[in-house]
Amino acid sequence: TTKKEFDRVIQEITNFGFKYDILQDQGEKKNPVVGIRDECGDTTPGDFTKFDGVINAQKLSIPYKHVSREYKLKDTIVQVGNINIGGENNIIFMAGPCAVESREQILRIAQEVKDQGATILRGGCWKPRTAARCFEGLKEKGLDYLIEAKELTGLPIVTEVMSVETLAYISERVDLLQVGARNMHNFTLLDELGKQHKPVLLKRGLSATIEEFLCAADRIVYGGNPNVLLCLRGVRTFDNSQRYPADLYAIPDLIQKTHLPIIFDPSHPAGRRSLVPSLAKMAIAGGVNGLIIESHYEPQEAKCDGAQMITPEVLGKIINYAKQVEHL
Repeated sequence: TTKKEFDRVIQEITNFGFKYDILQDQGEKKNPVVGIRDECGDTTPGDFTKFDGVINAQKLSIPYKHVSREYKLKDTIVQVGNINIGGENNIIFMAGPCAVESREQILRIAQEVKDQGATILRGGCWKPRTAARCFEGLKEKGLDYLIEAKELTGLPIVTEVMSVETLAYISERVDLLQVGARNMHNFTLLDELGKQHKPVLLKRGLSATIEEFLCAADRIVYGGNPNVLLCLRGVRTFDNSQRYPADLYAIPDLIQKTHLPIIFDPSHPAGRRSLVPSLAKMAIAGGVNGLIIESHYEPQEAKCDGAQMITPEVLGKIINYAKQVEHL
C-alpha cells in the first residue's frame, strides 16, 4: 500500500464520519492496519475494499471490540511512571499495604518492598468497606503520605479511585488509578476514566463474567484511554475454602482474547497469607504480566485485611521465583 493510497482511505473514513485507530504503521515489509472505532451501521467492508491499496476489510461484532485480539493483534504496552507493562517486558510487582495507616507505616513499607524488588507501590487511601464502622482510610492525608513514600523510594504509586468526585484530585497525584471490583460496573466512573490518559488498573467484579469484564475495559478504551491493565482478583462462588476462589483459569483465556496486559491479585482470593505464595507462583507460570500483592511488616497489626498480607521477606521470595521462571 502506497502512502497516497493510505491517505485516500483515511480521508474516506473521515468522510463517513468515523473515528479510527492506526493499529499498525506502514513499514517497508508491512502494510498499515486501521481500526474504525465507531459502530459502522449500514457501512459494509465492500465500501472500503473498492479503494486501491485495501487488501482486506472485516466487520467485527464483538461487544468488547477495542480490547479484542481481532481488533488489535499486537500486545498493548502500558507505561506507569518509568515502568513498561505488557508484551515481552519483565513481570512487574505492585506491593504495599491494603491501607495507608500512618506516615511512618507507609514510608517503612515502601522502602522494604522496594528493597525486595517491587516496582510499583500500592496503598489504599479511600477504602471501600462492607461494614459502616470499619476503617475507611486516611483519604487526602493518606495520599499525601503515599506521595511522600514515592519521593523517598522513586516507586510509581497506585491507589483506588471510588467516585467521579475524587477522580481529578487523585489522578493529578498518582501514576496509576485502581478501579476496585465493586466499581467495575460503575459506568459513569468508567466513562470519565476514558476521557483522561492516566493508566487504569481495572479489577474484575466479584461475580462478573469474562465478557462483562472485557466490556468494562472496552468502555474505557473506547472513551479514548488505551492505558488499561486487567486485574483478576478472584470471584464469588458457593465455595468458601478461599475468600474469593482464584480465577487462574481466566489467565490463558484473556491472553487469547485481549491485547491488554494482565495482572493477578493473589491476596484477595487467598484470604489468608499462607496461600498467597502458591497462588502468585501459579499466576506467574500462567503468563501474567504482573502481580499486585498486599504486604506489611506486621500484618497482624494492620487495620484491614491483615490476614492476607505477607511480609516483605515473603514478597522477595515470590519475586525471585518470577526471575527464575523468566529465564526458563
